Amino acid sequence: MPSVVGLLEEREVTARRRVDALREEADRVQAELVVAEREWNEWVIARSRVGEVLSPGEGDAAGPDAAEEPSDRGEPPALSASSEAAKPKSVVPMWRAGLAWSALSADYQRIVQVLADRNRLGQGPLTCQEMAGSFGLDPVPAKIEALRSKAKRLTARGWLAEPAPGRFTLAKAVAGPGGGS
Repeated sequence: MPSVVGLLEEREVTARRRVDALREEADRVQAELVVAEREWNEWVIARSRVGEVLSPGEGDAAGPDAAEEPSDRGEPPALSASSEAAKPKSVVPMWRAGLAWSALSADYQRIVQVLADRNRLGQGPLTCQEMAGSFGLDPVPAKIEALRSKAKRLTARGWLAEPAPGRFTLAKAVAGPGGGS
């Protein structure tokens, strides 16, 4: 007759193996998710760029003074600088003198604010992992990649600068007098 302790140990080993297998599967799915999100973001950018090139009569005439831009995800255009704060998941407008941070959604405002604080204190650029820590986020790849995507978008639109790969700071124009805050 098997002992009770022996039966319990067998069940414990079986449960531990299942947990280990599920953790491995979760790690694999998480890695696939990061790759899929990156690919999706590239397609969104490609569609946006093609839309800019193919839009009739906007070419150079729209320039940085245009009040609205097409959304990266097919959503309605963002509010102009004189409107209320941007809605979540809204487009990031091109930076221009006098454009308030309120034109950005809350997530983007948080990134600009933390970099403005560092700039005011004379501190250097931040990595996305450091940003995640300052926001109280777990430094997991999905959160860091989401921040990196937002920081890269802010950089492309003139709000941030990337003096070294993966390190972000406010763009000089944004950080200067009347930096749009």
